[in-house]
Amino acid sequence: MVRVVIRAAVFLGSAAVGLYVATLMVPEMSIGWRSFLVVVVVFAVLQSLLTPFITKTAVKNASALVGAAGLLSTVAALLITSVLIEGLSIRGGVGPWIYASVVVWIVTMVAALLLPLVAVKRGAAAAAERRRAAP
Repeated sequence: MVRVVIRAAVFLGSAAVGLYVATLMVPEMSIGWRSFLVVVVVFAVLQSLLTPFITKTAVKNASALVGAAGLLSTVAALLITSVLIEGLSIRGGVGPWIYASVVVWIVTMVAALLLPLVAVKRGAAAAAERRRAAP
């Protein structure tokens, strides 16, 4: 149960970082501050549901696309989230959509790798501090 909670926290955290960085790097992309949390949750849930489906479909029908399944699920999750939630907007045609998708995909991937490392490091430091403080 604890692992599921940790994985969910890492997934939501990495989605939040990816979406935030994309809003900084892609001028045509905006997320309303009031709806940021909802956008992150909807995007993360959609991506977690779409990635296995797209990967499985690619393995069966187009094995050359297996490596791009994460990027394709990011594009689909961004598109669906922007339709469902008014707070996410990507304007200006196909270019900004591609740029935003690539940024979100890369940053989310890196954050998903780094967030657990940071959490483990902080947990180990806190445990060491507790041991030093114990009589």
